[in-house]
Amino acid sequence: MFSIGDLVVHPMHGAGIIDGIVQEKIAGVTQDYYVFKMPMGGLLLKIPVCNSDAIGIRTLITQPEAEALLAAIPDMTVESTANWNKRYRENMERLKSGNLYEVARVVKALMHREQQRGLSTGERKMLHNARQILISEIVMAEQGEYRELESRVDQAMRQTPALH
Repeated sequence: MFSIGDLVVHPMHGAGIIDGIVQEKIAGVTQDYYVFKMPMGGLLLKIPVCNSDAIGIRTLITQPEAEALLAAIPDMTVESTANWNKRYRENMERLKSGNLYEVARVVKALMHREQQRGLSTGERKMLHNARQILISEIVMAEQGEYRELESRVDQAMRQTPALH
């Protein structure tokens, strides 16, 4: 169980803080909820405490783990599946996994595809969301400036990926 003030990550929204724990009665059922607040964008979510593991709420990576991820991005391979539907589903599963390396792979693959062929509206939105998830966690782990870390992420992403 998390405590107020813990830095955590929601797989589909990115990094934030447990701002509170409240008890609410919804549809006749009383349960505890984490109040999850994202410093960037100000999103506020209430996450049922009992479902937090199933949702994939996890603790924030450490600063050394963030540095290791940034160092690993240039060598990441990206998928080049031609079928849009299949590619979208695979990328969505990667995002839902909550694994930051998988999120980085989605960002890198979509950025590469955007340069080569352009992206559909759905993939463009996915790229935007995946970048936000990735950058929000790196910024909180590094305790750095958003623009500086966004630039470092983008620079690492632009390095030539290996295709399969």
